[in-house]
Amino acid sequence: MLYRNYYLNEINKSLTDKKINVCGWVNRIRDHGNLLFIDLRDSSSLLQCVIDNESNIFDDLSKLKNEDVISIEGTVSNRTEDTINKNLDTGEVELKIIKFDYLSKCLKQLPLEVNSENDYGEEIRLKYRYLDLRRPKVSKNIILRSEVIDFVRSYMKSEGFTELSTPILTAPSPEGARDYLVPSRINKGSFYALPQAPQQFKQLFMASGIDKYFQIAPCFRDEDSRADRSPGEFYQIDMEMSFVTQKEVLEVISNLLFKIFDKFKFPNKKINPLPFPTFAYKDCLADFGCDKPDLRNPLRLKNVTKYFEKSGLKIFQDLIARGAIVNCIQAIGSKDKPRSFFDNLNKWAIDEGKKGLGYITFENKEPKGPLAKNFDREIIKSMISDCEFNAEDGLLVVCDQPMESYDFSSKVIQKLGVDLNLLNKDEYKFCWVIDYPMYELNTLTDKIDFSHNPFSMPQGGMKSLKEKDPLDVLAYQYDIVCNGIELSSGAIRNHDPEIMKKAFQIAGYEEEIIKSKFSALYEAFHFGVPPHGGCAPGLDRILMLLTDNENIREVIAFPFNQKAQDLMMNAPVKVDEKNLKELGLKKINEKT
Repeated sequence: MLYRNYYLNEINKSLTDKKINVCGWVNRIRDHGNLLFIDLRDSSSLLQCVIDNESNIFDDLSKLKNEDVISIEGTVSNRTEDTINKNLDTGEVELKIIKFDYLSKCLKQLPLEVNSENDYGEEIRLKYRYLDLRRPKVSKNIILRSEVIDFVRSYMKSEGFTELSTPILTAPSPEGARDYLVPSRINKGSFYALPQAPQQFKQLFMASGIDKYFQIAPCFRDEDSRADRSPGEFYQIDMEMSFVTQKEVLEVISNLLFKIFDKFKFPNKKINPLPFPTFAYKDCLADFGCDKPDLRNPLRLKNVTKYFEKSGLKIFQDLIARGAIVNCIQAIGSKDKPRSFFDNLNKWAIDEGKKGLGYITFENKEPKGPLAKNFDREIIKSMISDCEFNAEDGLLVVCDQPMESYDFSSKVIQKLGVDLNLLNKDEYKFCWVIDYPMYELNTLTDKIDFSHNPFSMPQGGMKSLKEKDPLDVLAYQYDIVCNGIELSSGAIRNHDPEIMKKAFQIAGYEEEIIKSKFSALYEAFHFGVPPHGGCAPGLDRILMLLTDNENIREVIAFPFNQKAQDLMMNAPVKVDEKNLKELGLKKINEKT
């Protein structure tokens, strides 16, 4: 090789006294007067290089700056026992510099120090992402990403899956998020869409006779940023299988995820064993208040509506009469907390837009506090006994309309888990959530909508659609969740055009709409298609969990910021009139 014959991590005591060539970036320079130490960095490691002041290149080397790119010829030498650096794989040796060459100079002042773990803020880090990626903490995430993808490919192929690509330019899709639209120059006035997911294409693969498909699929959704969601572009491990039941799909994905986490997790981490626990959606709501439970948290809900209905607490009784429910959470480990702890929780609830958060504390096993004072004594004791509450840890009470009560109760569980230090952060706890309702009532329009995935097979097929109240129809839909983060949604698909027609009709879509929006899929299902189903775990979220990062941007090489902007490439950009004219577009008043 012209520039080097070893990567830095290959240099150890076996090369002692050997003359070698290496190259990389100047990570740090330390001038000790008579000795000059240069920490050289390449993609694999760091190596300490040294020269004394009697060398005729000492002065030239002393002029080096951090992030200069150089090549060095030198002799490998063992470090003395007291100077060995056990934190480096090259820490037992150093390189005695014979000569060096500049390959590239760092000509500007660095906007962020590569050899530092300082947080320079999102704007600087994303604008100069290529510098940020030189930092070991960030580059390790991106390297891990590559290793996980390689592992997934190997595993999926060993399980008989065929890796196939699907189009990037396609038709708009009525999925849950907004499409990114691409104007057509040739077909003026018409638009392509970037795929929110390869949903229809992978089902068409099944119709084509492909038995098992997968790809590391890019997906594009015009949605707002969150800590666990990158706006714009993300990747998923997309898969689909023919002639399968829900149970078989869950087994394949469970095994894949278990193997990924078992191989790439930190050594101190543990994974709950296979098979992962499974919760019906309605039970998940009742126990956790949400369909993304964090099983590391021991807190659960108890529906105590019937006790408050007869409690003598008028405000609760009036709300219950108007359809509210009361959920109660025992704050495990709060028995020694002062009243201010509960008062602060009440203030937090008000900050969250609620009227407050009721609580009951205990003193000598007797219920105390404003709620307990006015609560019928026999009924409160029955509630504590029937619900198996202990008479030491405080109880927190959420009273609201059912979905609002569940939603806020889940937030209370999350907050208590953190405030009371109840979460074991050295665990990955997976679970499946199944039996989602096929439909939901749109409270704004008072009409029936699909609740999850419109392509799902209703449980009971046509019989359920014809005979049941739509809100009672369940679907073969499933989510997999880890530590409160949804990694994937999936479903056994509706492959029968008559059932599909009926399912869409219930949601207000006539056959002409299906033909218009899903023409290829609907047509394909008239030529014989196997039962099929699939799933698509989010690659970015998997990596976020594996690396213990709370923000998904830490595991994406070139992410958007929270405003869906690429600060490094200055995208999105306004285009000039010439480009617009070619596309058959024109500007309107930008103020509107």
